[in-house]
Amino acid sequence: MASPRLETFCCPNRDAATEFVVSFQPVLFGALSLGSAALSFLFAVLQLLPKRKGYRRLGQYPLPRPASSSRILIIISVCDILGCAGIIVRSSVWLGLPNIIDRISVTNSTDVWPEVFCVGSAMWIQLFFSASFWWTFCYAVDVFLVVKTSAGISTIILYHMITWGLAVLLCIEGVAMLYYPSISDCEQGLQHAIPHYVTTYAPMLLVLVANPVFFNRTISAVTSLLKGRQGIYTENERRLATEIKIRFFKIMLVFFICWIPNIINESLLFYLEMQTDINDNGFRDIRNAALITWFIMGILNPMQAFLNTLAFHGWTGFDVDLSLQRRRELAWDSVSTSVPNAAGHNAMVGTTLLYQSHVQEAKKMGNGQQHSDGFSVLSEGSESSTVEIHISSELRDYEDVDADGESLENSVRH
Repeated sequence: MASPRLETFCCPNRDAATEFVVSFQPVLFGALSLGSAALSFLFAVLQLLPKRKGYRRLGQYPLPRPASSSRILIIISVCDILGCAGIIVRSSVWLGLPNIIDRISVTNSTDVWPEVFCVGSAMWIQLFFSASFWWTFCYAVDVFLVVKTSAGISTIILYHMITWGLAVLLCIEGVAMLYYPSISDCEQGLQHAIPHYVTTYAPMLLVLVANPVFFNRTISAVTSLLKGRQGIYTENERRLATEIKIRFFKIMLVFFICWIPNIINESLLFYLEMQTDINDNGFRDIRNAALITWFIMGILNPMQAFLNTLAFHGWTGFDVDLSLQRRRELAWDSVSTSVPNAAGHNAMVGTTLLYQSHVQEAKKMGNGQQHSDGFSVLSEGSESSTVEIHISSELRDYEDVDADGESLENSVRH
């Protein structure tokens, strides 16, 4: 799980609330965390592996390069998987070497390796889950900007700078404040630990508050664009808008399920910390609620890796294809896709992610369109969830190129 309490636990002179939850049934908690993280890790990796049934060309027109939104979804999954890997390693060591916890609790101990492992594993987990939060926020911003301004894939570099820069900066700053003046002798007091908890929960709260706003505005913008293309709002456009709403709802639902227990648990533990005696019988219900949410966190936090892949891509199945021949075919398709661009015409200004069944409609709409909007929306397809299809007049350019080629051949013959 990802909780600042586990970093606080690395201090030998930790607070009573942290000692209470971390020391309660550590073997059971470690086993649950290990099992949840291992399952999430395996299924998330399985989801991202190439599948045989998912490989097929959508019509005769080559698809554009993946948009920044598509890449962000992959990066979020990679961050979640790396965070799960950290939980697996930490839980395995704590279960296999139970005395390491006792050695951490020794004040002024000369054995620094238990504390180094404790801090290192906690920072690894916090870094990648924090990066996942920042990337999730950037995803909401990106889909909104692409729909409103037809932003290109070049913004992915800016997102890398923002997400990794903030994740590393906040992680280092929070840990430095927590372990001052040293790991073996941390300063006590709630006010001293607050900066660490703020740097941990700030990106999480940002996603919980800002992403629904951006998703809602994106849905409104997409609906307006769909209505404005032909002046009507048919069943196909309505179905597409519904698919987009479902996609965004799934993403936020997974985030709420996995991380709301952390906020509840932290609120309860902060309340206990402000009491003179947390073992008082009057706080029994609060202690029980804190323990319940603590174990729920241990299960749900690492499950975000797998649940996110379900929200992003749907269930992709077990039919994994790791053959070399498939990679060669994908490379050839990539080269052939870039040929029209090399020929000189500017195709695919911006990319859109649309429902799979709209390929032929996109082609027909492109023949009659006079504007090149180039917006990006997200939807789940029947075979693959994120499919890039461009609905604009640029689709007509492919037919124009074919027509020009035929005219040139006829002129040469005559």
